[in-house]
Amino acid sequence: MFKKEKFAGQKACVLGFGRSGRAIAELLYAHGFDVLISEQAVFPNADSVHLSKGIEVELGGHTDKVFECGFWVKSPGVLPFSPVLAAGKKRKIPVFSELETALSFMPKGIRIFAVTGTNGKTTTTTLLGEVLKEDALNRGNGRSVYVCGNIGNPVSKIASSVKPGDDLVIEVSSYQLEDSTYFRPNYACILNVTPDHLDHHQGMKNYIKAKGKILKNQRENDVLVVNGADAVCAELVEKAKSEVLAFSTHPKHLLKTDVFFDGDELIFSKGQQIRPPQLKGIHNVENAMAASLMALTAGVPADTVQDVFNRFQPMEHRIEPFAYHRGIVYVNDSKATNLDSTITALKSFDKGSNLWLILGGRDKGASYEVLIPYLKDYCKRVLTIGESMDKIERELKGYPVTRCGTLEKAVETAMNGASRGETVLLSPACSSFDQFKDYEERGRVFKRLVDAHIFKDRTDKKK
Repeated sequence: MFKKEKFAGQKACVLGFGRSGRAIAELLYAHGFDVLISEQAVFPNADSVHLSKGIEVELGGHTDKVFECGFWVKSPGVLPFSPVLAAGKKRKIPVFSELETALSFMPKGIRIFAVTGTNGKTTTTTLLGEVLKEDALNRGNGRSVYVCGNIGNPVSKIASSVKPGDDLVIEVSSYQLEDSTYFRPNYACILNVTPDHLDHHQGMKNYIKAKGKILKNQRENDVLVVNGADAVCAELVEKAKSEVLAFSTHPKHLLKTDVFFDGDELIFSKGQQIRPPQLKGIHNVENAMAASLMALTAGVPADTVQDVFNRFQPMEHRIEPFAYHRGIVYVNDSKATNLDSTITALKSFDKGSNLWLILGGRDKGASYEVLIPYLKDYCKRVLTIGESMDKIERELKGYPVTRCGTLEKAVETAMNGASRGETVLLSPACSSFDQFKDYEERGRVFKRLVDAHIFKDRTDKKK
C-alpha cells in the first residue's frame, strides 16, 4: 500500500501521459513530490497540455531517468507485460496503481462504491451516483458525492476535494483492478464478465482474475452485488467474505436473487417496488437492479431511487437514437467497444433484417464469429471500418459485408442504401484508437457526419 510518509523525499515516476497519469502526477506534485512523467508513445499535441511547471515529462520512450526514481505509479493503460515494468521489477522498484495511490491521499470515514463489469459500468455508475446525490440533497447533511474513475474525472483529480463523510462512486476497469493490491470498496458490484481486453490481459484467465480483485479485500460488513445469471460472477463469489446480493432478469440463474423484474417493476426481496428508468434494452433493467441494490443497502429510501429513475435520460454513445430522416433512424452506440456490447445493442431491437451495422476499429482479440446468429436475426448489412476489417470479413464467413474503411464512407454508404423503416447503427465491437482519440470522439464524429448529410439532403430538396 502506498504511504506518502514512507516515500517522502523520493522522486516519483508516473508511467503514462494519459488523463490518469497527468492527474496522479499533479496530485503527487501538490503533496511535495518531485515528479517525472514517462511515456512510451509520442503525443503530437503534448505542448497544448497544461501541467504544473515543476513536473518533468519525457515522451517517445522511457530513458534511464525512470530508474533513478524511488517509486513508480502505473497508469491503467500501460501494458502489464511492458519491458519497462519488467526492468523495474528486476531493480525492485515499488510500483503502485493510480487508483490506490489517489485513495491514499483521501481522509478516513468515506464510503467507496465501486462498479465493474464488461458492459454496463458507465450507466450503472451514473445511476448510482445520481441516486446518492439526490439522497444527500434530501438529507441536507453536507455530504458530497464524487463520480469518478473510468468515467469522467480520474480518482486522482478529485482526491484533494474529498472530506470525511463523502461518497466516492468509482467506475473501475479491469486495467485499474489488475494493478490494485489493497483496494477495498465498501460496496462493490460486478455486472457481468464476458471476453474483452484479451489483448491487454493476454487471455480470459487474467481478465477474470483482474475483475475478481474488486472483492478480494472486502470484509464481512461490506456488500457485493453481482449478476446471478453470470457463470463467472457465480464462481467469483465463492471467495467473497462480504454480504452477497444478486440480481438477474434471466429465468435461470445460478445464485439466489434479491430482486426480479415482473415486466413492469423491480421487486426486491425486502418488499420495495421500483420502476426502472425508461432506457432501451433488458440490459438496462439489470443496470438499474444493480444500482438499486447498492443504494438501498446503503440506506437510500426507495422513493428517492424512484425519483431519480423517473427523470433519468439515455446516455450519449449508448444505444442513443439521435436522428430521424426519411423514415430511417440513426443510433449512436460508440461505447460498444467489445462483442458482447454489440450483441446487447442488437438484441435491444426487434428481430428483422432492418439494421445497417457499422462494425470495426482496433481489434481486441476475440472472434467475430459469435456475431453471426445475431446478424442473421437483426441485420441487413454490415459496414466495416478500421484496422479490424480483414479479420471481421474473414470471420463473418460470407455474411453480407461492405468494406468502407472510414466512418465517413460507412455513413455515406448507409444513408444511400438504407430504406424507410430501417436503422443505421454504429456499434463497432472494437476500440476506437486506430482512427479516433476515444469512443466519445468516434460517436460525436458519427453524429456530425449524419447531421451533415441530413442537412445537405434537406437543402438540396429546397432548391
